[in-house]
Amino acid sequence: QVQLVESGGGLVQAGGSLRLSCAASGRPFSRNAMGWFRQAPGKEREFVAAINWSGGSTNFADSVKGRFTISRDNAKNTVYLQMNSLKPEDTAVYYCAADLYGPGSSYGGSYEYWGQGTQVTVSS
Repeated sequence: QVQLVESGGGLVQAGGSLRLSCAASGRPFSRNAMGWFRQAPGKEREFVAAINWSGGSTNFADSVKGRFTISRDNAKNTVYLQMNSLKPEDTAVYYCAADLYGPGSSYGGSYEYWGQGTQVTVSS
């Protein structure tokens, strides 16, 4: 099993930045592709970003492209989501997820393990 714990969420004004962290344990981390998803109230969960095991390949939703960056530090078993130029529509609970077998896709069903989520609220 993989346990994932997100942190770094909070309240920020539009245009501001936050960095989310996701610490993994329970299984070797370095070969897991990792993803970030988010879910706003009343909406379906949506893909945000993903990164492969080495960090050499990333994927972003169009809505965050150019504003968010995903990275990982395998030595720390941690994946990060740097969120810049935040907008009110970025408000959501953000979840990290581990894909044990795939490259890290935009499809949530490809991820076997999920964190508990961390709230991000962006005020206008």
